Amino acid sequence: MKVVVGLGNPGEQYAKTRHNVGWMVLDRLADRAGWAGRGRTRDASAVVQGRYRGLDLVLARPLTYMNDSGIAVRKLIARERAPLHEVLVVTDDFSLPFGKMRFREGGSHGGHNGLRSIIDELHTEAFPRLRVGIGEPGRDAVDHVLSTFHPAERQRLDELLDAAADAVEAWAREGVSKAANRFNAFQLRPADDARTAPAGAVDGPPGPDGVRRTRTGWRRIRPDAGDG
Repeated sequence: MKVVVGLGNPGEQYAKTRHNVGWMVLDRLADRAGWAGRGRTRDASAVVQGRYRGLDLVLARPLTYMNDSGIAVRKLIARERAPLHEVLVVTDDFSLPFGKMRFREGGSHGGHNGLRSIIDELHTEAFPRLRVGIGEPGRDAVDHVLSTFHPAERQRLDELLDAAADAVEAWAREGVSKAANRFNAFQLRPADDARTAPAGAVDGPPGPDGVRRTRTGWRRIRPDAGDG
């Protein structure tokens, strides 16, 4: 049995924030397995488990809020009697650019309060984690992690979540080292500026009147020409 813990905050106001990317990855895995909407609340977590593509998985989202994640993780591990090398924590990381991922077999919390809580409760740093980059903050890290993704990021978020879900599967099958060799070098495709620029920006999408601003002036987009 492999236990995957996605860190995040409960509540609709946090659902789409950067700090909840760990929950988003678990949701993607649950969707793949056909487990969406299933599961139950126990051990201070929302838990769903079953067999998926030959893997016995427990997917858990702590409901304690980020700063007390360790309470839920400690209870979950005790119930499942899971050795730490079979537990993976999926978490956001603002020290990584948006779209990058890093597996680690252990290490410090790096200023992440969810990891800090887990380390405090387990009295060890020796547990695997998958860190998913959410981009560096400006002046205020708290505002950054509790903000939603920018348009250029939202355009590629599905791709990132799919890749992170693939990475979790690789960890469950092959272990940290092999999964790290495959996914630590992962690169998202570049953003499509024409899809994310606001109407009226140079090379942005056309406005309601079908007119688009280009570097050489304003141009009306033919109905059969799309955005090109």
